[in-house]
Amino acid sequence: MTAPDVSARLTPSSVAMPRHVGVIMDGNRRWARAQHLLDPSAGHRAGAEHLSRLLGWLAARGIEHASVYVLSADNIRRRDARELGVLFALLETTIPERVRAAERWQLHVSGDLSLLPGPTQRALRKAVEETRGRPGHLTLAIGYDARADMAAALRRAVSALPEADVEQLTVAAVTAQLAGGPVKDIDLIIRTGGDSRTSGFFPWQSRAA
Repeated sequence: MTAPDVSARLTPSSVAMPRHVGVIMDGNRRWARAQHLLDPSAGHRAGAEHLSRLLGWLAARGIEHASVYVLSADNIRRRDARELGVLFALLETTIPERVRAAERWQLHVSGDLSLLPGPTQRALRKAVEETRGRPGHLTLAIGYDARADMAAALRRAVSALPEADVEQLTVAAVTAQLAGGPVKDIDLIIRTGGDSRTSGFFPWQSRAA
């Protein structure tokens, strides 16, 4: 999920504040090793706990749109059952609790929730419903696959066309069908683990990529 202390990497500057910030949660296992922790899952837990700090930092600066890469579909297929169990538990409890407690953020989820256990799916959907109508918009990429996301948006955009007239298909029409909050374009991307790769992080939305 993420190395902790994400917000410490976000330093105010003289440039215009971004409207929509994207965060690739990464580096959790490296952080745990650096802290001499025997269980690498401790990094996942610490990162999840720091979600509140990140959301508070963004809100304090008037940034009301955020997208956070939590767990890819590929990682769900590749990681071992024990590590996934820790991640799913955090998605059921810690993550929804931190979003609710922040009080300002409406939760959106982008990804294939069918890849998650039933209780995890239900906990995330409940958090989505309970935070509806809040002014800030937080999109979590969970079970996310960029190509599948764009293909689904394209199908919805084509289906919404009058008489399926593909000549009327526009970039704006496809963008409007993407999951997430009302502002899709991401102005700034931060990867917490120190790598510069975007790893398929919302490529359609990421103007900064």
